[in-house]
Amino acid sequence: MSDEVPVTAAPERPGRGEGTPDPAGRPADRPWTALWVSALALPPLALLAAASWFGRWVRPGADDWCFLPAVRDDGVTGLVGKFYLDDNGRVANALLVGAYAKFQVAGHQWYPLVSGVLVLAVLWSVAVLALRRARLRTPRGLPLLLAALTTALFLFVTPNTYKTFYWPAASVSHTLPPVLACAALIPFLLARSRRGRAVALAVAALMAAFLATLSEETAIVVVTVLLTALLLSGRVVPAPDRGFVRRWCAAGIAGTAAGAVVLITSPGSMRRRERFGAETTSLLAPDSLTASLRAFAEIAVAVATTWQYAGAVAAGVLLGLLCRRADGTPPRPPAHRPLLTAAGVLALLVAGYLCTVVAYPVFGDRVSDPSANRLWNDYLLLYVVLLVGAGALLGLGLRRLTRRTAPAKAVCAALCVLVCVGPAVSLTDLDTAMRARAEKWDAQDRRLREGAEAGRRVLPYERLVISDMLEPFSQGGRSYWPGGCVADLYGLDRVTDGRGTQLLEMSNDHMIITKGS
Repeated sequence: MSDEVPVTAAPERPGRGEGTPDPAGRPADRPWTALWVSALALPPLALLAAASWFGRWVRPGADDWCFLPAVRDDGVTGLVGKFYLDDNGRVANALLVGAYAKFQVAGHQWYPLVSGVLVLAVLWSVAVLALRRARLRTPRGLPLLLAALTTALFLFVTPNTYKTFYWPAASVSHTLPPVLACAALIPFLLARSRRGRAVALAVAALMAAFLATLSEETAIVVVTVLLTALLLSGRVVPAPDRGFVRRWCAAGIAGTAAGAVVLITSPGSMRRRERFGAETTSLLAPDSLTASLRAFAEIAVAVATTWQYAGAVAAGVLLGLLCRRADGTPPRPPAHRPLLTAAGVLALLVAGYLCTVVAYPVFGDRVSDPSANRLWNDYLLLYVVLLVGAGALLGLGLRRLTRRTAPAKAVCAALCVLVCVGPAVSLTDLDTAMRARAEKWDAQDRRLREGAEAGRRVLPYERLVISDMLEPFSQGGRSYWPGGCVADLYGLDRVTDGRGTQLLEMSNDHMIITKGS
């Protein structure tokens, strides 16, 4: 995919002071600029490559124990029926879970690579097409830098990378959905003809319906963003495109509503709401709304004080400093930038709070705990993208104030590299922990299979916890879940708590004490 965005449309009429090419922007045509910009994309790409390679140590846990025997015995369609009728009504979620669970353990190991490539490809495509639609030219490598750094910040600058990136069940529910929502922008940005616009409208409606039965929280974010765009369209969208933009937003909102009806009326969703006390009355109770506001405030503080997200601003500043119009002149900052900024912040806050309201009945006060950070991902991608946009506005403003932009470029380039250091260390530590768990998991897997083949009906199971993942016999051994699913996977009647279990074997001259593996 080429990063250089060609422009065939006639340039805008230069404004005052913009009649000559920008001396600060001309170096963007030089190979050296494209080289150092492309080099900045290497650290986040290396993070993604290493994280994908570490995926070979992923082993099932928590909900995965229940998905594996269900897909093995009843197939993907059986899992879809189980989700719709019994669990939560998320039929699209069941399809994606079944897609990786069909390959059993191998599906878990390949999932990080596949999902990581998908995230990068979608964000890269959107960056290239958005710049082309805006009639802006950039050095080669800059769209890739934007996509790679956004991907790295979204996936790895998190209190719990395992649940965000490596745990397929959480990724399918909270990490991939906002990326799939971005994918719906691709036909929108490509639409030029009447047929192209019709395709874009159809994709928007279908993708929105799919997302509504995949992740309730992402559906909330989608509707919030679309409503914001709809309200702003009269002020910020040019008249020739205004009608199409409004129809596209309406199609997305209608698709989300249709998917929400399927979800809410499903027997599985009704059972889940009853099980967790998440009916409409309890969901909107003053105590629940107040507690959700407090929890979201804690989440907002945790995210806002994570300094690595400054890398998104730095990448945006580079975009603002290096982009240019077809004639080489610097683009002017949007006329409605205060309105756009305020609307973006408000949409993020509203979407984040509503997502917390929906999740609170199930997770309670744990919704703001770092171990539940996967719930934040539904609106975290929007946060990172808005930071990139804010940085671009800063870059455009700085460009108009001074022609000496080299110091700003150097600082931003350094930030783009520095923000990758912390995640690199965390990933290395996580790789060590995952490898240790994988070795123990494989040994226990062999023991349980051999025991089942020998006719044993009850076997001990030792908890293998990583990154606060749930395992059988949690809460000091009081909670059995998902022990029943573990037993189903191995064909046992039940498993027992293997912690501290000792098997005594008498020999002629000594006693051998072996600890349960």
